[in-house]
This record gives sequence, structure tokens and C-alpha cells, in this order.
Amino acid sequence: MRLVNFHGGAQAGFGVERGGFVYPLSAEGCATEMEFFADVERGLAAARAVLSNGGAQKLALADVELLAPVTRPGKILCIGLNYRDHAIESGMEIPKVPTVFLKLPHAVIGPGAEVVLPTLSQQPDYEAELAAVIGKHARNVRAEDWEQYVLGYTILNDVSARDVQLATSQWVLGKSFDTFCPLGPAIVTTDELRNPHALDIQLAIDGETLQHSNTRELIFKLPELIAYLSAIIPLEPGDIISTGTPAGVGLGRTPKRWLRPGEEMTVTIEGIGALKNRTVAARA
Repeated sequence: MRLVNFHGGAQAGFGVERGGFVYPLSAEGCATEMEFFADVERGLAAARAVLSNGGAQKLALADVELLAPVTRPGKILCIGLNYRDHAIESGMEIPKVPTVFLKLPHAVIGPGAEVVLPTLSQQPDYEAELAAVIGKHARNVRAEDWEQYVLGYTILNDVSARDVQLATSQWVLGKSFDTFCPLGPAIVTTDELRNPHALDIQLAIDGETLQHSNTRELIFKLPELIAYLSAIIPLEPGDIISTGTPAGVGLGRTPKRWLRPGEEMTVTIEGIGALKNRTVAARA
């Protein structure tokens, strides 16, 4: 299934997308993202019921605005340097354990929303990433059991202000400017996307491909990441684990290539779709 947050006409809420339509879950008593993640099993049952009933309240996908599928995740746990080629282009050592940092939830925006380039940074950058959405409370998970804790997968663009990020050893501020976490367009559930470790991933700006790889190149894959993180941090439904970006970021290019106002970033991941966001200058 493809789970979406949407706004259109007189309706807004959580739903399931299929065949060019959005089927609101409100018909089955699960109207909002908050209600869905409060009881994921009930939410999935509602989605199945809406699809099987034909969705009397279905909306044309073209008539709705898609929001981030999780608008305020409790945690956004990001994995740095998780593609060997990206670690090399960044001048960093290949990590022996996962390099974990946070993006703060206020930075989340949805498909089509504008990424505001802050006046405080002269080095805004892009990062195409596969993100896993947690669907079940997780603590001390064994690596072999990882999949039962994942609801599904989405796309995250880890927009980064490199000069702020690299000014200290702590990356969170450079990763957490307002609008620096485009997320979407949907959560594709694990029953539909069965292998997240063999997906084509790419990012283009105004049609020019700047990143292109495959998730099989991840150094630490989701079994290791979920086991490692859940041994330290309790994972909750709606939490995001963003698995890292491949080579091709602006920081690693010669000359370096920073984001400029008026550019359209498109992150495409096989089996999920495309996440598009345009950059704008901050207002004076």
C-alpha cells in the first residue's frame, strides 16, 4: 500500500493511494496521521477495508495536495557516510560503526513545498536518501527481526548547510534549518516494497542528474541499523531512520556545487516515486 497525508477541497487527513485516487481512512474511523500512528495495526486494517469497499469517498490524486506522510515524527535519525563513495568524496574515513545524527522534526516539509535557503549559510547542499518509517515500538531488536518493526519506506532529502554543519563536530544545526527535511511522497508499506536494499536512487536538479546509485551500496543496512539504534534509543511508530546518501553531493564536487534559489530538486527512488521541491531565497 501507499499511505499518504493529503489536503484537498473540504477534506484533509490520512489515506491510501491507488490507481490515481486517494482513499481517505476517515471512512473507517482513522481520519488523521495521529490516529493512524497511535494504533498502526488498526490503521492498516482501515486501509485494507477502504480499498476492499471501493472507497465511496475517494478523491482524484490530481485534485489533492500531498503533505509529508509523517508531518511531525518523534525522531528523525540519520545515518552519515553510509555509502562508501560518499565517505570518500567527503574526505572522511569509512565508518566502523554507524554515524548517527539528528534532524529536528520542525524541518519536515512535503512534496512540492519550498526549501528556503537561509541567509546564514552560503553552502546549502542536497542529499538523496531512502528512509524507513517505524511502525511498531522497538527496543533491543535482533537484527534478524528488523522487518517486523518497519511500516514502510519513503524518500528524504537531507538538505544541509555545509558551512554551519562542519563548523563543529556536531551536525544537527546545519541539518535542521526550517524546511531542510523534504519527505514523501508516500509511505510504501513493506508488503509492497519487499527489498529496500536493491533500489535505484538518484537526484536531479532542473533535470541534470547529480546523484545516481543503488541502495545495495549501503555500508550499514537496515537490519544492522535497527538493531544498533534500538539498543540505545526506544523507537516509536512514526519515527524515521534515514539511511544516508550516495556520492554526488555539492560538497564533493570540483568546483563545489551549492543550491541556488529557483532550482527544482527531484529525488527518485525505485518503487517509491519522486519527491520534488523548489528552492527559494530567504526573505530579507
